[in-house]
Amino acid sequence: MTFVEAAKKWLRRSGISLVAVCLASCHVGPDYVRPEIEVGTGFAQQEKGWVRVSPQEIPEHGQWWTVYQDPELDALMARLNENNLSIEQALARYRQAVALLRSTGARLYPGLDLSAQWQRADVPVTSRAGSVLGGFGPNSQHNVGLGLSWEVDLWGGIASDVERSKAQMQASAADLAAAKLSAQATLASSYFQLRGLDSQIDLLQQTVAAYQKSLDLTRNLMKAGIADASEVAVADSQLQTARAQWLEARRERAVMEHAIAVLTGSAPSLLQVPESHGWSRDAVAVPTGVPSTLLLRRPDIAAAERRVAAANAQVGVATAAWFPSLSISASGGYQSGQFSQWFTAPAQFWALGPTLAATLFDAGRRQAGIDSAKAQLEEQAAVYRNVVLKALQEVEDSLVQLKLLDEQVKVQEHAVRAAQESVRIKRNQYEKGLADYVSVAVLQAALLNAQRSLIALQTEQLMASVKLVAALGGGWSVDKLPDSSNSVGTTG
Repeated sequence: MTFVEAAKKWLRRSGISLVAVCLASCHVGPDYVRPEIEVGTGFAQQEKGWVRVSPQEIPEHGQWWTVYQDPELDALMARLNENNLSIEQALARYRQAVALLRSTGARLYPGLDLSAQWQRADVPVTSRAGSVLGGFGPNSQHNVGLGLSWEVDLWGGIASDVERSKAQMQASAADLAAAKLSAQATLASSYFQLRGLDSQIDLLQQTVAAYQKSLDLTRNLMKAGIADASEVAVADSQLQTARAQWLEARRERAVMEHAIAVLTGSAPSLLQVPESHGWSRDAVAVPTGVPSTLLLRRPDIAAAERRVAAANAQVGVATAAWFPSLSISASGGYQSGQFSQWFTAPAQFWALGPTLAATLFDAGRRQAGIDSAKAQLEEQAAVYRNVVLKALQEVEDSLVQLKLLDEQVKVQEHAVRAAQESVRIKRNQYEKGLADYVSVAVLQAALLNAQRSLIALQTEQLMASVKLVAALGGGWSVDKLPDSSNSVGTTG
């Protein structure tokens, strides 16, 4: 009887019982339930009517930065999405998770091995008394065969392991989306800081030019006997201070430009962001929805939830270790001492049969594994709740920042107008000889501080709107999580 015929006969006899055993197999792990957490029905800081611009939807394709309508920012984002090294690291980790899922899933299927061997040996012969009688001389041995092995997943332990790997793969996909969103938000904030510095530089350049005129005027007045040397010194000091502030702003801009270069995966010497004069952007207003939607739109929350699911599946893996394991193995081939008779019928061999194994005593090792898995599940559930609460805090913080910054900007704009008027009045008095230059310089310094504070508030307002968009997930959704282990899915 050949190996194939024996296998067919055995399968006919045991096939029905094997199917019955497989159908009777059960999943011994706990059913997964997402941890519950109270998030409320609305955001505490969300109020109608406080925004100055109409709310804009975050683009579903994830390119949320396009709502700012800035071509330079769009170009930098394209470079970042392609070259950012933090994103590349997260992508590599995701691909590792995909490969691990494929490896784990392969355990559900039989394995087939092919072996071939040729050996020549001279083995001494011993008597029953143990004395060496000598050898028969060198001989050859030819072997070739196929081996099949399959561990039947009776208790769902392998299925739980696959479920765990899949959840970890999805968590890695969410981590990748979170890494992208974090890098994009950092780039947008850095870009707006850079443009804020451009505005500061423009203001300081204009101020330096105005202070130079004031110094020239004061010197002329001193020559005419109207002003004294102390007033010239004040005007000169004022000019040099403004120049120092201009140089400081230039330095800060260069540092920020270097940071943007690294974010986009470029050496600082290879990227230059052109200076923008008269640049201005409004902070966009984004509809926040309700807190419960945040659970579906934040990739870091999705990653934490998927890790809870993975920990839950690990409990099933640990529990399945308590039960017997069933494996089926089969092997067959040809074995002969003569090459000419290698692949002949008499040289055939085969072996076929199941193996049932169970651990009777392990000094509590398996129970310790279950206890450890349950503790990990509790840990991941706590991590998930903490991530949710921090996400809610970020949204609330961004909302209150935008609300109060909007009010601050209005107040600061009024302060700038008042300072400009006071400088105009005092300067007219000085030119008529009714005031000294020290009083003019004091008011000019106050005006410059007010103008710089306004620019800083407007920049902070833009950065706060970026934080809100990022806190709301940047247009990402759990629907973008990959569900297949056959390819690297889209993670948004």
